Amino acid sequence: MAFEIERKFLVKGEFKHLALSSNYIVQGYLFADKSKSIRVRLRGDKGYITIKSTIDNSTITRNEWEYEIPAPQVNEMLRICGSGIIEKTRYIVQYKNLLVEVDEFYGDNEGLVIAEIELAYEHQIFEKPDFLGDDVTDDPRYLNSELSKHPYCEWKDTVK
Repeated sequence: MAFEIERKFLVKGEFKHLALSSNYIVQGYLFADKSKSIRVRLRGDKGYITIKSTIDNSTITRNEWEYEIPAPQVNEMLRICGSGIIEKTRYIVQYKNLLVEVDEFYGDNEGLVIAEIELAYEHQIFEKPDFLGDDVTDDPRYLNSELSKHPYCEWKDTVK
């Protein structure tokens, strides 16, 4: 069984000059609720299907299974995902011993930039890069699956 242990942060500063690489991503959800999801994604010319589920209501650790599938099949599945398609550019930033994935969103989520740091274990201590702002790991609004249903444009004015 595969696990994903990550923390999410809003991005408050410039990071693009630190990026090792970037990829345009389009993704949609075949199923999503607060505890599990099935996602299809195009990253460049490669397609993926990913299944995620929470573990004992943890907001940091989740089960995750990801498989590469043909891009034409992902395109077909994206058509049945409806209007909640997520578009973003993912930047990979190396910071000390961490890889930071920074997502800059487009469309209805324009203006939202979130960084994710994958950890080896839940209580891992790490030094936070200067470009990271508030920790939003525990706020379900920032889950991509939630952004597909309730995009940032609908609630951004309520954020402090």
